[in-house]
Amino acid sequence: MTSSPDVSSVTRRPVLFWASALCVAALVLAPLWMLLGNPAVLRGHPLLPALLVTAVVVGLLWAVLLWRRRRVSRKRTALRAAGAWVGRVAVLALVAMLVWLNPFAYQQGAVAAGSSPSASVIEEPTAIVMRPDGAPVSKGLVFYPGARVEARAYADILKPAVDAGVLVVILKAPLNLSLLDGSQARGVMEAHPEISTWTVGGHSLGGVSASSFALSNQDVDGLLLYASYPLDSMRDRAGLKVLSISGSEDGLSTPEKINASRELLPSDAAFVEVQGGNHAFFGDYGPQPGDGEPTVDRDAAQDQIASATVAFLTGINGS
Repeated sequence: MTSSPDVSSVTRRPVLFWASALCVAALVLAPLWMLLGNPAVLRGHPLLPALLVTAVVVGLLWAVLLWRRRRVSRKRTALRAAGAWVGRVAVLALVAMLVWLNPFAYQQGAVAAGSSPSASVIEEPTAIVMRPDGAPVSKGLVFYPGARVEARAYADILKPAVDAGVLVVILKAPLNLSLLDGSQARGVMEAHPEISTWTVGGHSLGGVSASSFALSNQDVDGLLLYASYPLDSMRDRAGLKVLSISGSEDGLSTPEKINASRELLPSDAAFVEVQGGNHAFFGDYGPQPGDGEPTVDRDAAQDQIASATVAFLTGINGS
């Protein structure tokens, strides 16, 4: 006859047991919710889905271990107990970070509706390549998306540039954070030696990455900023053409911040302010927390953004 476990030892462990169960549930359910509920996760850079799948596997293995040890009492010193609690808090913090990384998914826009279907689109694991059909292409744009925004969200607003004869490559940043690989544009440029004139651009945080890349790479001829600004001074960056497009109602890259960036950009940088436009109008991903309220129609604002982009990109000539 087997003896039952000591009652005092069993009653000392339920809180930690249920904390472990909470961690298991978080590790399994939150990543599955992202993987199955947001198509942008699987369409983006492979790093995020890989981390989510890993979290699910770890959670399932932990669940099996927890089930097998549910009736086994474990005596812990105060130090080990503190370490166990710290570890579980860290797991929950990690899951919270993964949930925060859940990207804004592409919502189809209307800017490209009036343009002719004169482009081939190839979706790669780390980029979306939009190439004009027909004549040889000599001008290219590498575009860094904004933080936590799906790359597809910029396809419509950049499509008119492709129709105008510009190769456009929209990067899929690791974890949708361009600062994790600020030199990602270099691989694109090396993969397209036929392009003689390169522009790098980006939206919001993506523009910060594009600015840093343009500052340190002399073979970049143009910098396109969507509701963004550099962190470091680019005043002495010779031969770089710059266009900054912003919205008057932007609640994140505010007009004050854009105006302050004039001192950081080359003296001949051009600025275009879309009256009534806000931060989320520079892509098609829906509203964004902290943004201002627009006072103009989204399609009208995006038409201005696309027109200014086309004029800028087609007017740049390689140095």
